[in-house]
Amino acid sequence: MNTLLNDITNTPHAVAVVGASGHTGGFVVAELLRRGFQPIAIGRSVERLAASGFSERGVECRVAALEDDKALDRALAGAAAVINCAGPFIDTADTVVRAALRAGIHYLDVTAEQSSVLATFEQHSAAAQNADVTVIPAMGFFGGLSDLLVTAAMNEWEHADTIEIRVALDSWHPTGGTRLTGKRNTAQRLTISGGQLQLVHHSPVERVFTLPAPFGEQTFVELPFSEVPLISRHVRTTELSTFLNTAALRDIRDPSTPPPQSVDKSGRSAQRFAVEVVITQGAALRKIVAQGRDIYAISAPIICEAVHRILSDKTRASGVTPPAATFNAADFLRALGPDMSVEISAR
Repeated sequence: MNTLLNDITNTPHAVAVVGASGHTGGFVVAELLRRGFQPIAIGRSVERLAASGFSERGVECRVAALEDDKALDRALAGAAAVINCAGPFIDTADTVVRAALRAGIHYLDVTAEQSSVLATFEQHSAAAQNADVTVIPAMGFFGGLSDLLVTAAMNEWEHADTIEIRVALDSWHPTGGTRLTGKRNTAQRLTISGGQLQLVHHSPVERVFTLPAPFGEQTFVELPFSEVPLISRHVRTTELSTFLNTAALRDIRDPSTPPPQSVDKSGRSAQRFAVEVVITQGAALRKIVAQGRDIYAISAPIICEAVHRILSDKTRASGVTPPAATFNAADFLRALGPDMSVEISAR
């Protein structure tokens, strides 16, 4: 490694990406470059890192197996933060959080797994607080986006009677990592009922909702993701329900559904998404809708905006913290404007 690269990677702008050669990791590296950061691409395979084209874009590549603490510590050297894109996160989050704490750097990931989020809060809150490090699990499409939308719509409300999150995808072509996570993520799901975090004991509830174009009327099934443990940490609500449209669920359950295919120079697929949040308090109702393209690609600007804010804010929160308890939710969503549209309404 030359002296110039040493100087670059030891600046506050060096951000490590674990799982960089994966599908989401590639989007994150590209977004960090676009924002002027110096990514450090970390993976376990020399061949996959070489095939990624990172070196041609001036990105330093470092090889480390997550089960090798010393190699991972070396890979994180000089970074100010680490973004974990290597799922399943029930297998990787604990290891990478511990490495981040040893290095004294901030940690973020894009998990959709409830059990991973809960374990991060339960196992690392005290250590992260003591180290004055910010740890944010689920800072991506699943988890973080819904947490931000709920909080922005709540605004000055101190509590809600009901919160419904409706996620609609016009298709879901899963990555290999998504399929592997689905096989590993067998924990019983959680929701909020009676104001408490509760296991979902009933059979999945089906509902019909009408979302903005191009979706229209869709059938949804109750399926909570990592937004539930995040929201439960800082939002008071009697009931919380998350729904996914059945068209997306059919795609991901079909083993013959191919992985996502790029349709533009950025690598994004043609997939469209909408996330609609409906909140009630008595007779009052508030609604917020976010729409955009490609749930894997959109996670990159979301998590990179979070990194930017953490590294530039001397008053940032420390410890393990939900996205919307860390940032001003409405302001954060406005910053994503070029990549996603957001509309709020009230009745």
